[in-house]
Amino acid sequence: MSKVVMPRPIYNRTKTDSLTRRFTLGALVMSTFAAVAGCQDGPLYALKVANPYYSMKEWKKDEAIGVTDHERRKVLTQLADTIATMPANRQQYWSGHLKQLIENEQSPEMRRLAVRAAGAIQDPSALAMVEKGLDDESVKVRMEACEALGRRKGDDAARMLAATIGTETNQDVRHTAMTALAGHKSPIAVDSLRTALSDRNPATRSLAIASLRGATGKNYGSDPEVWIAALDGKPAAQVETRIADRVRDLF
Repeated sequence: MSKVVMPRPIYNRTKTDSLTRRFTLGALVMSTFAAVAGCQDGPLYALKVANPYYSMKEWKKDEAIGVTDHERRKVLTQLADTIATMPANRQQYWSGHLKQLIENEQSPEMRRLAVRAAGAIQDPSALAMVEKGLDDESVKVRMEACEALGRRKGDDAARMLAATIGTETNQDVRHTAMTALAGHKSPIAVDSLRTALSDRNPATRSLAIASLRGATGKNYGSDPEVWIAALDGKPAAQVETRIADRVRDLF
């Protein structure tokens, strides 16, 4: 009797489809972990970072069991890099997965990547997920949320950043929010940065000036008092932006 050969299924192997198949598997595992025990960086996280050989050995062991944190990180990174180019219906599909990660995932790194991906979704509803990241217990997640808001347009994003500057106790997060406001040319951004010009920390005042150059498109030098006068409508001469200032503002 001749053997019947079944036709192989045909897939359109696009990058998005490949990501969908990989991430769906990861999402199932992630949801199971979140409901039962949770995946987290764990007590050996520092050792894995310090010793790549140890890390690779552990990944190989984990891969024999299922989806590893290393694999999940790669998939989430790819999603964050590509979700902005996906059609609206695909962004909406991933939005549900990201919301669950931000709310339930125990690993700060996974939550950080989920916030980054959510920030790239064009639908206004994604803004709530990024805002959730501002309240995260992890500093790196809150910083990621600020950076995501810096890439979004609109007064709502600027207002969240301004509120973060006024209430955040961690200086790194606060400074990240100030840097993010440089991309918002709005009165909300300018008013918030103007307040920071009176901060007792010289680094904060300097960063406020750098961000005001971006938010206003003007340059009144490096003296906070001159900037305050200019923003209050008093006469102030603009200065030519030096190359050193431009390089400094980048960092």
